Amino acid sequence: MPRRAPSAPPDLVLARLRASYPPRYSFLEAETPFQLLAAVILSAQCTDAMVNRVTPALFARWPTAEALAEADPRALEEVIHRTGFFRSKARNLLGMAKALVERHGGEVPDSMEALVALPGVGRKTANVILTNAFDKAEGVCVDTHVGRLARRLGLARGEDPVKVEQDLMRRFAREDWPDLTYLLIQHGRAVCPARSPRCGACVLTDVCPKRGVARSRAAKP
Repeated sequence: MPRRAPSAPPDLVLARLRASYPPRYSFLEAETPFQLLAAVILSAQCTDAMVNRVTPALFARWPTAEALAEADPRALEEVIHRTGFFRSKARNLLGMAKALVERHGGEVPDSMEALVALPGVGRKTANVILTNAFDKAEGVCVDTHVGRLARRLGLARGEDPVKVEQDLMRRFAREDWPDLTYLLIQHGRAVCPARSPRCGACVLTDVCPKRGVARSRAAKP
């Protein structure tokens, strides 16, 4: 039985990716925690670029939780239509806004427990809010890029985002969790996409076990 390839060294992964990409920033444009939360809800199965094109009109019309809680559902659906799944997203936005007004005085809470209790908010969304709005590291945000690279690098196993998050939290220091998410997303977009990873151009190619990557693809620059 062949030996399982070792995982990439976590410290080396961080060091090389930090040297390859600019300092961490938010991919979504927002001025307040409420706006960021709304933008993250809209980003489900939608590009950040599209969300950033839609949110100016959304926030101009409903800039606060109190305003959004009173929005007409059909008017809201029309504004966010281009982000896809607009009916379910409108329901989540309205539910989120009403919950903020009723439970938190219209303000976005800064705890994982309170955030995941809001409509449309899971651990991934909560981690984005805690990291970018409150500078808190309560976990690792695992989107499709983070999950894919974590598995390819041998840093996590399985497809379950919660288990991937737990694996990454064990391997990396808490203070590195926010950067880790950002760096893996950047690297996943630029060098290591799902179908055609550019292993020949990757700064981690010599330490990456390339789990799930065909040898023919791994050789390509």
